[in-house]
Amino acid sequence: MGAEFDALVRREAQRWLTLRTHDGQLPISSGDLLDFRIEGRPFRLMDAQRGIRKPRELSAALSIRTVYTADGRQRPYDDAVGPDGLLRYKWRGEDPDHAENRALRTAMDEGLPLIWFFGIASGVYQPIYPVYLLWEEPQHRQFVIDPDVARGLVAPGERVGEHVRRYILRETRQRLHQPVFRATVLRAYEKRCAVCALRHAELLDAAHIVPDREEAGIAAVRNGLALCKIHHAAYDSLVLGISPDLVVEIRSDLLEEIDGPMLEHGLKGRHGQRLMVVPRSRAERPDRELLEQRFARFRAAG
Repeated sequence: MGAEFDALVRREAQRWLTLRTHDGQLPISSGDLLDFRIEGRPFRLMDAQRGIRKPRELSAALSIRTVYTADGRQRPYDDAVGPDGLLRYKWRGEDPDHAENRALRTAMDEGLPLIWFFGIASGVYQPIYPVYLLWEEPQHRQFVIDPDVARGLVAPGERVGEHVRRYILRETRQRLHQPVFRATVLRAYEKRCAVCALRHAELLDAAHIVPDREEAGIAAVRNGLALCKIHHAAYDSLVLGISPDLVVEIRSDLLEEIDGPMLEHGLKGRHGQRLMVVPRSRAERPDRELLEQRFARFRAAG
């Protein structure tokens, strides 16, 4: 149908996803993705069976997909970060001329934006867009993928300076890892604050137990807690601690302080109480060793 229709689909798909996910704050189910229409007719944004979506009306791939896998399980394709800080997306199979690999190559050659559907649960995805394919690494059967942070900064085969690598890692964490981490953690906690059970997703954050800037600060649900804005700020500032036994403690000097109802009920009232919400799946509950690391800092601060 031509370049104009291709551009229309990509533009309208991203606009629609922005509206349906509240500007990326919420994930979307595979069922809800079927609601997308272009020129009044249904148009699939993601392939139900394949990782790469290449509609017959377009000359290049429209989207890619990474399936959800629970912590500790291996994904069927190992999409990893390279030494330059950039992400890799594996070919479909081993044949470079497979139709889906050719569709990705066309998107790369034409500089077309893709949508990356990143699985956070079975049938639930966090869409990341736009992402671009920068170059191909045939020896590793993969493409170099960029969440729109590195174009013009890096080139294939060139050594990437440490300051550029740090920039790429930081921006990729913000544009890809943080939205996926947030969606995964809020899903595990059923969109409720672990400390007070507040249910409004727009008032919740995914807090790291060990900060993500540290080696142990993995972007996995077992290193996360769903916390409301107040309790997240209290946790980050070491006003509030959570023991390895999932008991909330408030810093001793605040327990002696007299202030308004938020301090009295929102913080002091939670002292000595167990978390009100934990994930149903044991594999997704807070990691005890990570809690011990963070709780030791809280105790030292108090």
